[in-house]
Amino acid sequence: MKNTIAERIQDFLKQFPPFNYLKKEELLSISAHIRVLYVEKGQYIFQQDNRCHDEFYIVREGAIGLYRNFESNQNLVDICDSGDLFGLRIMIIKKNYRMSAIADEESIVYAIPAKVFEPFIEENKEVNKFLLSSFAAHARNDYTETEKGHRIDNTISIEAAKDLSGLRTVSYRKKPITCSPEDTIRDIAKKMTKKRVSCMIIVDDNNYPLGIITDEDLRVKVATGIFPITTLVSQIMITPVFTYSKKVTVAEAQIALIKNNLSHLCITKDGTRNSKLIGILSDHDLLVSFGNNPSVLIKETKRVKKLQKLRYIRKQVEKLLKSYLEQDIPTPHIINIISEINDALITRVIKLALKEMSSPPPVAFCFIVLGSQGRREQLLMTDQDNALIFEDVPEEDYESIQRYFLELSGIITKGLHTIGYEYCPAEMMASNPRWCMTVSKWESQFREWMTTPDEEGTLLSSIFFDFQYVYGEVTLADKLSDVVFDGVNKSNRFLGLLGVSALQKPSPLGFFKQFLVEQNGEHKDTFDIKTRAMMVLIDAARILSLYHNLKGVNNTLLRYAKLGEVEPENAALFESCAKAFRVLIKFRTRQGLLHHDSGRFIKLNTLSKNDKLKLKRCFRPIRDIQEVLKVRFQLKSLM
Repeated sequence: MKNTIAERIQDFLKQFPPFNYLKKEELLSISAHIRVLYVEKGQYIFQQDNRCHDEFYIVREGAIGLYRNFESNQNLVDICDSGDLFGLRIMIIKKNYRMSAIADEESIVYAIPAKVFEPFIEENKEVNKFLLSSFAAHARNDYTETEKGHRIDNTISIEAAKDLSGLRTVSYRKKPITCSPEDTIRDIAKKMTKKRVSCMIIVDDNNYPLGIITDEDLRVKVATGIFPITTLVSQIMITPVFTYSKKVTVAEAQIALIKNNLSHLCITKDGTRNSKLIGILSDHDLLVSFGNNPSVLIKETKRVKKLQKLRYIRKQVEKLLKSYLEQDIPTPHIINIISEINDALITRVIKLALKEMSSPPPVAFCFIVLGSQGRREQLLMTDQDNALIFEDVPEEDYESIQRYFLELSGIITKGLHTIGYEYCPAEMMASNPRWCMTVSKWESQFREWMTTPDEEGTLLSSIFFDFQYVYGEVTLADKLSDVVFDGVNKSNRFLGLLGVSALQKPSPLGFFKQFLVEQNGEHKDTFDIKTRAMMVLIDAARILSLYHNLKGVNNTLLRYAKLGEVEPENAALFESCAKAFRVLIKFRTRQGLLHHDSGRFIKLNTLSKNDKLKLKRCFRPIRDIQEVLKVRFQLKSLM
């Protein structure tokens, strides 16, 4: 007698890897053992720190949120919808859950027993390949067999899979060497030499960390004669220290070291400075844990004296990006890390350019990046968009001082081109006199775009209003930010015109839900993922952030997170937009790396059914966010 439920489950599973690698009878056998779970909104499937179940899960209908608890806060890590796997990696390594799975809406979930599925991991090479590339983050499937199956040649055993997660907790050194604030530099130097360690943690009577001293501190502060060796360590220690719990992941530790320019993190019992020190984590530990370490690349960048070496480092960044994508590390982590390295590269190019100039800058200046790099979303090596602001000068000195900064900008943009950033075809670079001006002239330009907007002004403002400070006098950039928000506060008409631009972006799908492709030109018959999908989400996030005066938030994902806080009634929509953008930027990056281009124009005949399905899911919130803009700013009257 036929098992109709098992057949229905089989028909669903065969659409998604790794199940599509199995034979029909194998998949039917698995389907017969699957439990069907009907979960209400808010119901747990599993909870963080609980013992893992002997089964993993795939969403049939609805949405399951993955949440990480940290210091009594529950942080959303990802949302799994139809076809997404979760709980697989942790089931295989047989450890406690590191996240909680909660139904964000009424859902149907299939629970797949370990004993039924595990034999295929060892026996089926394609299943094995898929797991190698998907275990790294949430054990979920974001892409297709083409990218995740055939790009990985080696295979793994179940035991080898235990150490593949990009979000695994870091191995840190236990029993760190400590001292008291009353110890002298001579005392701790002897102790560090004897124990052969590169740092000393200063603790109080409760063993709470107060500060840290590294080899570098001893060289800079003591060996130079600034402090005698009889000085108390409390006078030269770096304080406060940065602390994390023992559950800190590789990605979290990387970002902390990069963002704060650190070489060590203190591991404490509860992750705060007000608890006992239990370990120390260094950038070397990360290097051992994760191989190609971005903090090492940044340190190397700061020491480079020749542009060719920077070009080599930028190539290493591309390898790092490929590695992160293959390990399926969450998009926000990838964006943060690659952006920090990009900033370091640009900063180094600027410093090298300054050394080529015959004299130092005549006045203070600020170098900013624009567009995708300004939003910290430039993962691929696309063209450069940048500008330079210098402080106000007497009118009679303007021409000569601008000439200096144009020369400097020419060296900078040439240097960026040398290391791999293409010149902007529209010359939207600091070497263009139009984009190298005093702060007052920039303020006037911004006001003009907002008060008398035309087609060019609307386009340029959408690029320039996403600027990000990189080097120089940051207050000059802050002044421009103030001008933008001041102009928006005085009139919503400008936001309305920006909204019209977002609504006029070409649709991704036709009437019959087919992909709409370019009809002519160099990219004929390709799908423009940037213009037809990503830009609407980017534009909407920018417009609504300006509307709410969300200063200092340029990144699209961060903007949607903030918007969810200020508009809780639309939080679900903003989260959907963020999720769609995460998938789109990752998809575009994969395509770009695969075809060695920008990833913008996609040949649909190279995509599988699953690829196309993933993309189409991302288009739903685009329509919804456009409707929000239309109603919020009454755009029908402007169109």
